[in-house]
Amino acid sequence: MKRKTFAAVTSQQVAQLAGVSQSAVSRTFTPGASISPATREKVLKAARELGYRPNAIARSLNTARSRIIGVVISYFDNQFYPQVLEALAQKLDTLNYHLLLFVGDRDGNVDRIFDQIMQYRVDGIVLASVTLSLDLSQECLAAGIPVVLFNRSEESGMASSVNSNNEAAARQIAEFLLAGEHKRFAYVGGVADSSVNIARQRGYLETLAEHGVTDVQVVNGNYDAQQTTRAAYSLFTNAPAPDAIFVANDHMAVAVMDVARYEFGLRVPEDVSIIGYDDIGPSGWPSYALTSASQPVEAMVTATVELLMKQIDSGNIEPEQITLPGMLVVRHSARRPRTGVIEKDGLSLFQPQEVK
Repeated sequence: MKRKTFAAVTSQQVAQLAGVSQSAVSRTFTPGASISPATREKVLKAARELGYRPNAIARSLNTARSRIIGVVISYFDNQFYPQVLEALAQKLDTLNYHLLLFVGDRDGNVDRIFDQIMQYRVDGIVLASVTLSLDLSQECLAAGIPVVLFNRSEESGMASSVNSNNEAAARQIAEFLLAGEHKRFAYVGGVADSSVNIARQRGYLETLAEHGVTDVQVVNGNYDAQQTTRAAYSLFTNAPAPDAIFVANDHMAVAVMDVARYEFGLRVPEDVSIIGYDDIGPSGWPSYALTSASQPVEAMVTATVELLMKQIDSGNIEPEQITLPGMLVVRHSARRPRTGVIEKDGLSLFQPQEVK
């Protein structure tokens, strides 16, 4: 049986049925446009009767705006990024912008799919967990397309970025573990050359070194559960095993906890303290109760969208680097220091203080 085809309903037909001008129909379906409530209701009633839907593609040709923001994300097994994606979509929707998702490679470089993104005439680009080469950053700048790196940064400064204060949070984690009187420290990193991993590792190791701790075991899980499991095995197999571990994100931290408890019979936190980064869903589950550096997702998303809108509306792309403070949420996966933990808004938080 052949599929039925129907002629598209035009805005002119809607205008005739509603008894208004065609421009009134256009203003009805343009967010923020000036139109009286009575006229708007007549147009919407006629549109419903005729089954009319405005053609977003045709409108984008007329306005030179697609109202589409391209978003590139990888590592969907890390629940931080689905959380970010949902918040971005909701925020953009309130501004009548639409999110077009592209899945990046795990090597963190978006160059392979750059041409695909540009074919959709996007008004802006958000790169979460991936980065853009210098050449393509310059191409976006020349084309007047703003790019915001989310939870990433790059040295050239050609693109805007929004991050939590990774280094400061890692310093706070080191201070927390030192205050808990731990003796043997380790760091489980993500991808070694990613900007967030470099900042977190630097903050952690430098703070420990400032307090005379220089023998720190460093392994990498590359933000992958299986590789993290192997990295955890190497930590717990070699004596003496660490009694304090900072893991570069929560997705890897829960894998380290599982290896410690179920493969080596270690008690968390009595035998080993484990701290993560991101404060995603499983962190608050009673089975993990993970102490974690919480990223301010809503504030980061708001800053990202505001940056995009400012640059889209002005046509002036001046890269900005925004860093937002997070907080260390204390649960039960790490031994608590005698002082420094406060209660606020139903959460236990660590307030940094001088560690002797």
